[in-house]
Amino acid sequence: MDRIDDIDAQILDLLQARGRMKRSRIAEEVGLSLPSVSDRMRKLEDRGVITGYHAVVDPKRLHLDITAFIRVTVDRSSNFDDFVCSATQLEEVQEVHSVTGDGSHMLRVCTKNTTSLERLLSCIQSWPGVHGTSTSIVLTSFKDTRAINAEPVDLVEEVLA
Repeated sequence: MDRIDDIDAQILDLLQARGRMKRSRIAEEVGLSLPSVSDRMRKLEDRGVITGYHAVVDPKRLHLDITAFIRVTVDRSSNFDDFVCSATQLEEVQEVHSVTGDGSHMLRVCTKNTTSLERLLSCIQSWPGVHGTSTSIVLTSFKDTRAINAEPVDLVEEVLA
């Protein structure tokens, strides 16, 4: 079974804090050679622990002033796949989650203004199987991160088949 050890956890923490950090600097911080760090990073990528490297972009700087969470109720599970396919293809949709509680899915979206949000909601509400939506507009964000506390752990072979 694959494992995340203390050094892998340190590498993950460093990359999450400073994604553009040079491998030589990571090697220095964790006390390994550059080839060893490169090999560990490649293995973390191969095992699906590191799934990509991305720039974090401030949506407001791109005039996307509205962030909202849309709870969607899709009436039958036979419509779920089509709903997910449609939702993931919209550029305004940042996240798509299947959820418990009220509704069946949660979307996080970014739009330019309330007019564009209203158009997006109309589009979503027109899809087959969509029974209703409930929208909350974000006023202020106090924490917005994808960082995960990396600790030594045995890797799960496969999350969901």
